[in-house]
Amino acid sequence: MYIKLIQPKMQKRPMDTDIKIHMAPPLGLLTIVNLLRDDHKVSLENENIQPICYDDHPDLVGISVTVDTLPRAIHIARRFRNQGIKVVAGGIHITTASHTIPKNCFDALCIGAAEGTWPQIIRDMQNGTLKPCYRCHKPLRSEEIVSPAYDFLRPSEYLYCNVVHTSRGCPFRCDFCYNSGNDQPYVNRRIADVIRDIHAVRSKHIMFIDDNFAGNPKWTKQFLRAIIPLHIKWNAAVSINAAFDTELLDLMKQSGCQGLFIGFESIHPDSIRRVHKVQNHTHQYEKAIKAIHDRGIMINASFVFGLDGDTKDTFQDTLDWIVKHKIETVTSHILTPYPGTALYDRMLREHRILTHDLSRYNTAHVVFKPANMTPKELYHGYLQLYEQIYSLKNIARRLPDTLAQWPAYLMFNLLYRKYGAFTDFLCKRISYQRIGIWGEALSRYI
Repeated sequence: MYIKLIQPKMQKRPMDTDIKIHMAPPLGLLTIVNLLRDDHKVSLENENIQPICYDDHPDLVGISVTVDTLPRAIHIARRFRNQGIKVVAGGIHITTASHTIPKNCFDALCIGAAEGTWPQIIRDMQNGTLKPCYRCHKPLRSEEIVSPAYDFLRPSEYLYCNVVHTSRGCPFRCDFCYNSGNDQPYVNRRIADVIRDIHAVRSKHIMFIDDNFAGNPKWTKQFLRAIIPLHIKWNAAVSINAAFDTELLDLMKQSGCQGLFIGFESIHPDSIRRVHKVQNHTHQYEKAIKAIHDRGIMINASFVFGLDGDTKDTFQDTLDWIVKHKIETVTSHILTPYPGTALYDRMLREHRILTHDLSRYNTAHVVFKPANMTPKELYHGYLQLYEQIYSLKNIARRLPDTLAQWPAYLMFNLLYRKYGAFTDFLCKRISYQRIGIWGEALSRYI
């Protein structure tokens, strides 16, 4: 059979350039490629990179769906189904909120891990017995997790192809996160398999893209010891409790950690408490930051604005806090109640959902009624915070104390955020891959 896999085009946020949509390849679809390519012809079209071809007559189309790309995915599916081609939809939104998917948009839904669903989808497709729903009924074991097909990529199309995952899922269930509506357990991969993927991406700079790289500290410590001899540099996302494990932090530093993405979400304890982010205690934030900075590791702090404890003053308070603690990079979001999550269910009960246009559910639009400000105040506060964080004045005020960190810090703050449009101009003329390689080379001096 010929199976075409599709990543629908995402909508950029106001502060994003095309660098965002060229940042990294879709590992989920590349995993399906590896599952199928030995026995079938497989193609992958990322609409963020290239237009979709509707004229090559695949036997089956698989579309990866996030909440904001669902409307686009439905349109793409309609084009293929009008030709008599079967379409399967999967991905995080389908897995978490399959009950919200309009009927007759797709021929089949894939719920859960590809390893536990796609082999049966293919068998039924070949037998002419495709079912409307496929669900991965049992937790994946470490040895069942399939590596992405890294050799299937065209590296020139992406800024970074050095993306590797060490786990699936997250041990926490924060109300606003997809994991609050997803009963898939947290599982680590086999260490040898991850190391094989590190070698496969052929880079000395690795982006670990797990929901929570340190969700199982015992496993993470074993893994960090195993990669010390590789002499790589790496970044990852962790929950803040990792900052209080001295042994873990020391191993991170020893194994080449450059930066950690941490979901602080809010500096106000009432805001944190109301979304059940049980691992966050705001009175410990300063201690966590010091422990990380003392080891020369930079922080990418994530904040969510519009939580029920937030007011108009939250934006200035957060900016002052970010500058005071010299947080190197910041990612901020407008609170978004994804269908299928605990937050969405609560806001639906409280009649606070303002729109059901899912294309606006990308954390850059206000789609609900905030508790202590107007939607307009929330949106403008969010935009102004980004502008102020990445002003030249505040970039200078947040310069790391460690001189060796300045190249990577300035590269992100100036070339990606402040002057991202110019960098994107260069990428389009030189190639995203080459700019990414230059960035990696710069990071090796840290």
